[in-house]
Amino acid sequence: MASVDVQTILAKATSLSQDQIRSILGNQSVVRPVTVGEALSAKEFSSADEVVADLCKELGLDFIKDIPVSDISVDLIRDLPINYAKQHQVLPYKEEQDVVTALTSNPVNLKALDDLRVLFGKRIKPLVTTSSRVQDAINKVYEKSTANLSGLDEIDEADYDLDDPIVDLLEAGEDDAPVIKMVNSLLFRAVKEKASDIHIEPYEKDMVVRFRTDGILFDVFKPPKKLQNAITSRIKVMANLNIAEKRLPQDGRIPLKVGGKDIDIRLSCVPTAHGERLVMRIQDRSNIVLELEQLGFSQENLVRMDDLLARSYGIFLVTGPTGSGKSTTLYGSLSKLNKPDVNILTVEDPVEQRIHGIGQVQTNAKIGLTFAAGLRSFLRQDPDIIMVGEIRDLETAELAIQASLTGHLVLSTLHTNDSAGSFPRLIDFGVEPFLIATSIMGVVAQRLVRILCPHCKAPHEASDFELQLLGITRAQAKAAHICKAMGCNHCGQKGYSGRTTISELMVVTDDIRSLIMQRKDGNTIKKQAVNNGMKTFRDHGVQKVLAGVTTIEELTSNTQLDI
Repeated sequence: MASVDVQTILAKATSLSQDQIRSILGNQSVVRPVTVGEALSAKEFSSADEVVADLCKELGLDFIKDIPVSDISVDLIRDLPINYAKQHQVLPYKEEQDVVTALTSNPVNLKALDDLRVLFGKRIKPLVTTSSRVQDAINKVYEKSTANLSGLDEIDEADYDLDDPIVDLLEAGEDDAPVIKMVNSLLFRAVKEKASDIHIEPYEKDMVVRFRTDGILFDVFKPPKKLQNAITSRIKVMANLNIAEKRLPQDGRIPLKVGGKDIDIRLSCVPTAHGERLVMRIQDRSNIVLELEQLGFSQENLVRMDDLLARSYGIFLVTGPTGSGKSTTLYGSLSKLNKPDVNILTVEDPVEQRIHGIGQVQTNAKIGLTFAAGLRSFLRQDPDIIMVGEIRDLETAELAIQASLTGHLVLSTLHTNDSAGSFPRLIDFGVEPFLIATSIMGVVAQRLVRILCPHCKAPHEASDFELQLLGITRAQAKAAHICKAMGCNHCGQKGYSGRTTISELMVVTDDIRSLIMQRKDGNTIKKQAVNNGMKTFRDHGVQKVLAGVTTIEELTSNTQLDI
């Protein structure tokens, strides 16, 4: 390798300037009566690591290739701003009695090393590595430091400049705005704990931060009331919202990258009597689209859903309350239908998962791109299958029905309590009953129940009252595997880990069509469907309780006895 190649490699692999490199390579080596450049150019190198390692050897410096980031104490970086560490590519690595070892890609940056000497009051020993490894170590160590929120309950208000927090937050960097670090810590912890929502709730004399994990809200900590404006403003700045507008609701979006994952946060700000209330919905864009078989549907319902999805036209509806997994079920259905010989188009709000081979459109009400407008344009795009994120009004419902009647398979969601409630809901929109009866081929309604932690669940002997709730005999209970939640370190003492689906699938038959045409209520339609063999939420939930998947408490809180 020529001397000029050594210079090029060193310039790319370290943060040494060209002048510094020329100065080093031109110096006389202590070991040999030749220049360092001549010593290096006489060797064959296969990587940048070898060039830097040999340079360190010639200069009498220590070189490290593999950095054990987990061994670096976060206490070492507590007083060193991340921006300074990245700018000068230095990172405290190990502290001993009278010396601190620091990682660096520029051992001749005496100013940075001298700053560390003043900071620690000890001699600094440089440990050289490549520029990319220093940057990677800095990112991981500072990320690790923000993951620790154990001290947030003891926040010192004196650390915060509260005179004009909005101006400070707009102008401050991460170094000198502790509120920024607090918000970043919250987001990091929420992603780490797989929370679906973050709630920041102001009250008269305090404020509370809560996470929703597996459908249940848990208190995380209570920041001082004086920090309310600073925290709210920081989050609104991240979402590009108007921080001066505190009288009207606002919605925004925060794209993040946490631990290599692409995270999308939807922010909702609502003014209350004691300040703005913030709710952040966390969406992990790197999640793999799950197949229907992985979502917890019964084998019987899976067979029926496969039959419905194999049809060439008609409407297949997924219903349930907010956060019941409707979108996940639709994505699983689309994944099953996604083949090279079909054209699939979706209109969603928002596009939660991107699937290769499917045309996905994001709604934008500000410019008039609603579900109805997107659906209307889809009919000119020669689709085979259309997915509408949600049927919210008469126009969208009529267009979906029109699409299904002209030879398209349409998938969509609707907000109802059960499958039978879909038909009165559509009639309430203003859709004619005969159009509903002829277009809808099936409705699946679903709920999510928490799964028992496999590490700590324990057998449970059901009481007489619980047996009555389950509708089984004691002999049947003894033959089953009914369990209760306990709590351990694996599940954070909650007793549950993850959620699964309980569902009911109503296939629209001739007798149900007749009831729809007669504008019958949901209960009448549901009774007919049960007579036809439909298993209700309660039936599916009881199966999961008897199999030891969930608990009786989860079943009773998510379903009700069928009348």
